[in-house]
Amino acid sequence: MIKKLKKLPVGISDFKELIENNYYFVDKTYFIKEIINADAKVLLLPRPRRFGKTINLSMLRFFFEKTIPLRPGGFAGQDGGQAGGYGGQAISNKQLFRGLKIEKCQECMSYQEQYPVIFFTLKDIKETNWESTFNKIKDLIGQEFKRHKYLLDSNILDSNDKNIFKNIISRKAEQFDYENSLKKLTEYLTKFHNKKPIILIDEYDSPINAGFINNYYIQIINFMRGFLGAGLKDNPNLEKAVITGILRVARESIFSGLNNLAVYSILKEDFSEFFGFEQSEVEKLLKDYNLENKIDEVKKWYDGYNFGNHKIYNPWSILNFISNKAEFSVYWVNTSDNQLIRDLISRGDEELKTILENIIAGASIEYNIDENIVFPDIYKINSAVFSLLLFSGYLTATKVRKNYDNPVKLSMPNQEIKILYEKIIIYWFENSINFSKYKFMLENLLSGNIEEFKEYFINFVTSSFSSFDLPENESEKIYHAFVLGILVTLSKDYIVKSNRESGFGRYDVMLIPNDKNKLGLVIEFKKAEQKETIDNAVTAAIKQIEEKKYTQELKDLGIKNILSLGIAFKGKEVKILKK
Repeated sequence: MIKKLKKLPVGISDFKELIENNYYFVDKTYFIKEIINADAKVLLLPRPRRFGKTINLSMLRFFFEKTIPLRPGGFAGQDGGQAGGYGGQAISNKQLFRGLKIEKCQECMSYQEQYPVIFFTLKDIKETNWESTFNKIKDLIGQEFKRHKYLLDSNILDSNDKNIFKNIISRKAEQFDYENSLKKLTEYLTKFHNKKPIILIDEYDSPINAGFINNYYIQIINFMRGFLGAGLKDNPNLEKAVITGILRVARESIFSGLNNLAVYSILKEDFSEFFGFEQSEVEKLLKDYNLENKIDEVKKWYDGYNFGNHKIYNPWSILNFISNKAEFSVYWVNTSDNQLIRDLISRGDEELKTILENIIAGASIEYNIDENIVFPDIYKINSAVFSLLLFSGYLTATKVRKNYDNPVKLSMPNQEIKILYEKIIIYWFENSINFSKYKFMLENLLSGNIEEFKEYFINFVTSSFSSFDLPENESEKIYHAFVLGILVTLSKDYIVKSNRESGFGRYDVMLIPNDKNKLGLVIEFKKAEQKETIDNAVTAAIKQIEEKKYTQELKDLGIKNILSLGIAFKGKEVKILKK
């Protein structure tokens, strides 16, 4: 008898839907235990998108939420069924957790269905203007108030509160009322249930990110500061709050004065195993779907993340890979979600591009990472860019730092992310130079036709660089980064190395063909000094390759067809010599 495989929960973010419809579930319910045991009243858990934040918060909601008995006719009403004409059996969600890990924790189960819950997910608020964003926010808040509409039928609201409550539901309230709505709803729920509510806010920074990209950053920051500040800061009617997002937006921007906030980023050990899939979970998934023989390739494509001391796979990519009949492809990355990343890399300075090209080529770097993101700084300060890339999932930390001031070692997570960077670089070339000429240039380089390559290369330098791009003390780095950017798209057929040891020194760039019968290249850059001719500089580049025996690594790999290339420059003037 053929075993029927469970449906995969691709795109399912509602815990109740997942369980009731018998989707495959990777059991993360001990997340509930960690939330119960956490000392902090407000927890911020930043993780990359599609790593399970929404499903985890939905799981918390259905575990903690106090169910409301039904009033006659099926309308949810007051707890206890004693006042206001309410009564009847409430619909419990306890059955959702039967057979799951959390059931083994008897103390944890005593918390089940004991609290009113306020739940918002802001993940889909990505509008291009403030008016549309505010309308969506009003709609979300209105829906949550409507979910607790039974409060209107109780005696805990005075006439003014009832009017505000109704106006919030109908989207007619003032902006101040929406900013104050989180605090007011906690007050109403505490009075009604005689129990402080738990607040769950998913992807709080999604509209902030959209606001930055679309130039309404000030409006959204001001609103979120008022909304979250009122609801979370010194609120006597708050039991606990759990907030997720991708980033920790700087304390002075959003969480000003919030002393009860604890932040558990990917650089910390706490909660690290509850977002994404661990090795054992991926192995079981692949085995359950008869794909265990794919584990090595899956690891190369979708592993590579480090959350605390836990090795983590991208869960979205794993589920899509299995769902798409084991086709290796780019699932997590798409153009709508990487606009800011693409803009940052395209607009970044030459130091940023140089570092990224080295990472793409397989190197690791150490950088001081600030866990607070100040959006206006990300186009100005490279440390802010690397913080954004790390926390968004486009880089990974290869080791956990012991102290906040220690640098973090960063590297490329996996093949999927590498393809993203290559696409961004191709996008840059497509929008800055003629792409067909770019391809011809590479073809000539790889065939050893350096005269033709030289013509295209010089044209690209002339059209791509302005005189401001080439400061005297940084020009060699800039040419180096430019060439690495050109070569990164060759990764299918070549290993591109930069600043590595070979022979008796460190070459600038090496192209190692996967096919040993193809041409291998060593490239050395030289900047002509003020009184030096460019001809002397390019000759010195070739001489350095020979004297330092930079080609030795290629020879040791069994590559016989080797080309040495010297590239010298003086400002925007370029000279190329081969041997």
